[in-house]
Amino acid sequence: MKRLLRLLQWLLKAAVFFTLFAFALNNQQETRVNFFFGTFWQAPTVLVVLSAFSLGVMVGVLGMVPRWWRHRQAARQNQAPKTEATPAPEAPHGT
Repeated sequence: MKRLLRLLQWLLKAAVFFTLFAFALNNQQETRVNFFFGTFWQAPTVLVVLSAFSLGVMVGVLGMVPRWWRHRQAARQNQAPKTEATPAPEAPHGT
């Protein structure tokens, strides 16, 4: 069963790879991205799409950094050893 799941995962990865590869091959024409003040960038469409995706991922990760930092600090505080002194158990008295 585990081998079947691994095979399915590899098939899914291969399908995604070949789909993206076909997308790249079908979008090789030049695209012009216009910026401010008459500046522009001219590159193949697939590079423009990949750059926009990468920029979006970076902005998303940078937006999550403060929340991750707070959770990390909270986890450290929860894992810190308690400094309260607990009384030692009393030894049994023999009678």
